[in-house]
Amino acid sequence: MNLIFRWLMRLSATLVVVIVLGVAMVYYLASRSLPEYDKVLDLPYLTAPVEIVRDNANVPHIFGQADTDVFYALGYAHAQDRLWQMTMLRRTAQGRLSEIFGTATVEIDKLIRRLDIYALAGASVEAQDARTNLMLRAYATGVNARLDEINTSALGRGAPEMFIFNAPVSAWRPSDSLAIVKLMGLQLSGHLNHEVLRAQMSLAVPDPARLADILPDNPGSGLTALPEYSQIVPGVQRFAETLPRDDHPLSPFKARAFAGASNVWAAAPSRSASGGTLLANDPHLGFTAPSIWYLARLQLQSGSVIGATIPGMPVVLSGRSEALGWGLTSAGLDDQDVYIEQVNPENPEEYRTPDGFKTFEKRGSIINIKDQAPITITLRWTENGPVLPGTQYNLASITPPGHVAALAWTVLSPKDTTMSAAMRLMEAKSVHEGMTAIEGYIAPAQNLMLVDRKEIAMKMIGAMPRRDARHQSQGRLPSPGWIEANRWQGRLPYASNPEFIAPNGGILGNTNNKTVDRPFPNHVSFDWGDTQRVQRWQRLMQAREVHTRDSFIEAQLDTVSFTARSLLPLIGAELWFTGEAAPEGTPLRQRQRALTLLAEWSGEMNEHLPEPLIYAAWLRSLQDRMVRDELGPLARELTHVEPLFIERAFRDVDGAAVWCDVIQSALVESCADMARLALDDALIWIEESWGSALESLRWGDAHQATHDHPALGDVPLLRYFVNIRQSTNGGDNTLQRGLTRGTGPAPFENVHGAAYRGVYDFADPDSSVFITSTGQSGHFLSRHYDDMAQLWRRGEYIPMSLDEELARAAAVGVTVLRPLR
Repeated sequence: MNLIFRWLMRLSATLVVVIVLGVAMVYYLASRSLPEYDKVLDLPYLTAPVEIVRDNANVPHIFGQADTDVFYALGYAHAQDRLWQMTMLRRTAQGRLSEIFGTATVEIDKLIRRLDIYALAGASVEAQDARTNLMLRAYATGVNARLDEINTSALGRGAPEMFIFNAPVSAWRPSDSLAIVKLMGLQLSGHLNHEVLRAQMSLAVPDPARLADILPDNPGSGLTALPEYSQIVPGVQRFAETLPRDDHPLSPFKARAFAGASNVWAAAPSRSASGGTLLANDPHLGFTAPSIWYLARLQLQSGSVIGATIPGMPVVLSGRSEALGWGLTSAGLDDQDVYIEQVNPENPEEYRTPDGFKTFEKRGSIINIKDQAPITITLRWTENGPVLPGTQYNLASITPPGHVAALAWTVLSPKDTTMSAAMRLMEAKSVHEGMTAIEGYIAPAQNLMLVDRKEIAMKMIGAMPRRDARHQSQGRLPSPGWIEANRWQGRLPYASNPEFIAPNGGILGNTNNKTVDRPFPNHVSFDWGDTQRVQRWQRLMQAREVHTRDSFIEAQLDTVSFTARSLLPLIGAELWFTGEAAPEGTPLRQRQRALTLLAEWSGEMNEHLPEPLIYAAWLRSLQDRMVRDELGPLARELTHVEPLFIERAFRDVDGAAVWCDVIQSALVESCADMARLALDDALIWIEESWGSALESLRWGDAHQATHDHPALGDVPLLRYFVNIRQSTNGGDNTLQRGLTRGTGPAPFENVHGAAYRGVYDFADPDSSVFITSTGQSGHFLSRHYDDMAQLWRRGEYIPMSLDEELARAAAVGVTVLRPLR
């Protein structure tokens, strides 16, 4: 017995030693790739020494004698901190994820290949101006200098993920940076989804007049009635099945609700307490760890610029110089059209055009798959754009037999000068210069807010498709591609893009709300991104005669839901304080407790309160009950509550209250009935998920921000090291926007919001502030991986200063890059 015990002890000790050695070895290999910030390097292709001074938040301040050296150093810094992220963005744009992740990402690669994003980016290199091409080459050379250093110095392959996935990294090229621009356009464009969903709804809703309820137009002038989709595209099946969406964390194809959003606003000197202009900007994208944003300061010959960059792209997308500040929001421009192309029944290699049948342009593309045989797909194009498979975007559900769907999209330009325009913007010294500099910007369409020391302005930037006034669907529904009137006729001139310069009121802003109401075809869009946040923003801006940097921060962090304050009185009108007190422990008593809490609630979506969770669950259950019987499986496409739909129904606008009646039941249910039933549903769900003690609920427990690592976030044990989870304020329709997941067992997780916030004060530029949601480093062993996360959660910022002495005073390291002699 003693012998057995001794051997068990020896085996246990050996096992512990092996585990400890294994962990130590893994840590050693992973830590080898941690960047060293205090060093001197001799590198080729530099013209003079350049310094990368990293302040105490690890923001690089890059000082050089030539702009090419500065962009070289930016490429080096990006690769130091975000190499894995950069290579994944590039692989995504190339359609080469499956070489690393196997069959799980094949469908992503297929669709990316069909869009041909990477080839179009390569073709666009020649379209850039000479200076931009020079800077792109310098940036790529800096990235490659870091890759060479990793290889020669055995720096752990540059990132821990490189060991796990054994992903070879090729040299960086200028076309790679242009491909990432197009990839961002893919994440920010949602009109393809809108068109398909509108067509599906047109086929599914029994009464065509009800389409305006479930997919309402933004408030403004009315739209002339559109024909039913089946009238535009005969032969399409009614009530076609919708396919479940593949939400792979590495997929750039986002659901309709996640197609990009942002806030930006500015104050002229007349509305500023200090007499200087103010600008606040917080772009909204899906949360990841690390954040997509990377803060940097560049000392250019034209002057310093500081702000938010995206690793892989050598431009400051939101930021400021000494003279000019700029910020962005998604413009909502309708820059995508789906075309239904008729295949020649006599020859499947041809499709119908206004001039008869023509041959598809075709090319084969090989997709290599890890541990599997490669597959070859055939890419096809029509005159309108690439042909997309019916399995994507639910296109099969709206495409009749004998037809295919093609996509026209401004991002798919082989002469895309967006990068050159962004480069020129960084050199501008005034609002006027900035608006002129950005003219060559193509996609993704944005509202660009500009402020100099005296003036504010907003200009929509991006190519606007020129549509024929006779277009059958006005771009709102897929249309036959062989009808000339449906086809694009080039693009509108830059001068026709909406602009707002020096408004009399001294305040400009955009929350993705409707900006203009011009008649088709000179319109911008029929589908905008916001009807709710703008209401709260207007109230906050009008509440003060003059604003300060701190009042702009206060607005940026505001968590009061206009939606809750406007809808709750409607849906609870016949439920508030009615009936006698019910016995304790009954469903009726629970409903009364919930209604009492909501009746006394201000609408603030604070993480510590129970009311936001009760409200959100009630609205979600209410919309689901209202649409499920009419839409069936299509109801799952409505992942988030549409406030205008709820309001139309409860106000019975044009008979919209009919949505409250359950078609299958013999009774005629009222909207009050539906509200009561939905509240009971919500309380049952809350009890099953969070418990029955309503007063003890916390919105923040359900509304956790999910900064997850796209590749390692689901790996057992490792996910606790790479994911960043935080209890957060806000909601779908608050200015501090925290868009919820909308589906699955955790529908209220915060998955999309302002991963970057900046407030720029031109009365005292160095008092400007900014922040990202995670940290500067993409290395999960680095202290800079998540050192900004808690600051961001608490609504705090770090200095956004161009003071060189301040940057050097508390630097975490200074890297000197010297020309190789």
